[in-house]
Amino acid sequence: MTNKYTSKLANQRVLIFGGTSGIGFCVAEAAFEHGAHLIISSSNPAKLEKTVTRLRQTYPAQAAAQTIITHTCDLSDTANLDSNLANLFQTVTNNGATKINHIVSTAGDALGLPPLAGLTPEIIQKTGVVRFVAPLMIAKYIPQYLDLVPANSFIVTGGVRAHKPAPGWTVTTAFAAGSEGIVRGLALDLKPLRVNMVSPGAVHTELFSGIPSERLEGVLEMFKSQSTTGTVGRPEDLAESYLYLMKDQFATGSIVDSNGGALLT
Repeated sequence: MTNKYTSKLANQRVLIFGGTSGIGFCVAEAAFEHGAHLIISSSNPAKLEKTVTRLRQTYPAQAAAQTIITHTCDLSDTANLDSNLANLFQTVTNNGATKINHIVSTAGDALGLPPLAGLTPEIIQKTGVVRFVAPLMIAKYIPQYLDLVPANSFIVTGGVRAHKPAPGWTVTTAFAAGSEGIVRGLALDLKPLRVNMVSPGAVHTELFSGIPSERLEGVLEMFKSQSTTGTVGRPEDLAESYLYLMKDQFATGSIVDSNGGALLT
């Protein structure tokens, strides 16, 4: 007998933007474990190759039965973003012949947080390209490359700062709040396909590697003190939220928070 619940993603085609590290990689792992075929996109070809090797070594049984496709696409390249996405969708769907079931956007660049006095229109616009502009441009191609049915979905990634600003985070807070509006708007524009968001709190991923080692423990302790669980999120925990939103065909226009209770402190 086929498992009723754990087989929901079997033979589904899942496209993950930012799937080579952090939350995105764990979403790829989880979807692969559940029988999905993967399409992984990143701006770094070397990371894509390493990710495929890692998945195949970890999951040899799945790798024998399920496909992993990769495609390089730089979501921060504003000038070529539209053409890069058009090329990606054409390539990974065989010109639309093999459609996608779920798209997950976890891509993110390192957050630059200039002081208010240092803001320029260029800095503000650059801050929002990957997390705000790119999901909208991805959505542009959904009607052509996904069937607009409730079984399919588009999931974007938000952040706790949309509801809990911090000093120096005004620009990031603005884009995070705006991204929630994108989800609600697209849930109407793309219906009956489902559009949802996962909104993480502090999650210990490779982005923390930019923090000097002598400061890292203090930063982690600060985030722990701002939660009710006394912990910092793990990317494998967050992956569960994305899987839920792929599998629940009645969830749309929704925001799933996974932040350790940070909004309660």
